[in-house]
Amino acid sequence: MLVHICCAVDSHYFLERIQEEFPNEELVGYFYDPNIHPYSEYRLRYLDVEYSCQKLGIKLIEGAYNLEEWLKKVKGMEHLPEKGDRCTVCYDDRLDTTVKKAIELGHNKFTTTLLISPKKSQEKLEIIGNNLSSMTGLEFIYRDYKAGNGAEIQGQKVKENSLYRQNYCGCLFGLSAQREAQKKIMDEMFNPISNQILPESIEERLELYKKRNELESSGANYKIIKQRFLNYRLLNAKVKIAKNIVPSYILCYSTINRNNTNGRIEYTKNGINYLNRDEVKIIDINTFNSFANSSYKNVKELMYNPLSFKKELDLRNQILKNPYDLSALIVLDEIKNEKYEIEINSETYEDIKEELVWNY
Repeated sequence: MLVHICCAVDSHYFLERIQEEFPNEELVGYFYDPNIHPYSEYRLRYLDVEYSCQKLGIKLIEGAYNLEEWLKKVKGMEHLPEKGDRCTVCYDDRLDTTVKKAIELGHNKFTTTLLISPKKSQEKLEIIGNNLSSMTGLEFIYRDYKAGNGAEIQGQKVKENSLYRQNYCGCLFGLSAQREAQKKIMDEMFNPISNQILPESIEERLELYKKRNELESSGANYKIIKQRFLNYRLLNAKVKIAKNIVPSYILCYSTINRNNTNGRIEYTKNGINYLNRDEVKIIDINTFNSFANSSYKNVKELMYNPLSFKKELDLRNQILKNPYDLSALIVLDEIKNEKYEIEINSETYEDIKEELVWNY
């Protein structure tokens, strides 16, 4: 039997039940999810499904990630709600591709873990699966494992196995609609030119779950806990000196009232230059190197190869002497006795992230 898999949160309990019900059936998982965006989220979900299937002893095959083809199929449906016609196109694509793969591999049965997802229409999935069954002769295994206390057990399995519980269905359009309704910044779509891994970014989660796999393999005692914190994203920024834009590096948690200000250096102490407006502090690249024990030649090099976020935050606290300080801290190549014009468009917001603790 070929089992189409969408994510480990839905697949783990579903696969356990299928194994119980079909003990003599060779089960093969098929991860085919071309709608998941961004690609880092796709890699994270595959990593988690791979981990789940290894625990269950189920072979896993990865399908093609053809996002562009999927986008063409749903053109004009971008603003439709969850479980609407856009999702139906998704069901059609996934199950049709799964049936073709099942025939290619010689399987006579197929099913999908989408059947247990709370965000999916079981009725539509059943109709599509039965139609494909009639056309191909393959048996479609329809099961409602959510019935009774199935959803509760599913949640317990996720917690027991430390699985990644994603907070959106997967596609760009569902994500944007969900974040708009929540009035929350869509930080999943941030990818700074520096490639710095940001707090509670998909990239940070990917690192966390890779570490979980390592701990699991080593037999270490570990736990995933949640932490409430103040998150930060820099949207855009620029600095002008005497009307000319200059290379600048804006340290994390830098904010400015109304997003822009201007002024001149009022005084300097310990290499830190204090602007006469809006609590802005400016240091040159040499001062930065002194504090960071680094050897950047210029700000541009720093922009494309920065410190880790944690090291940058530690450095900020070292310079400003106050972990709650949200004033702007800016790195320039050199300090000039001219007028500074500064724009910083940033967001600070309450957020929750996961952390790993082990050997406790």
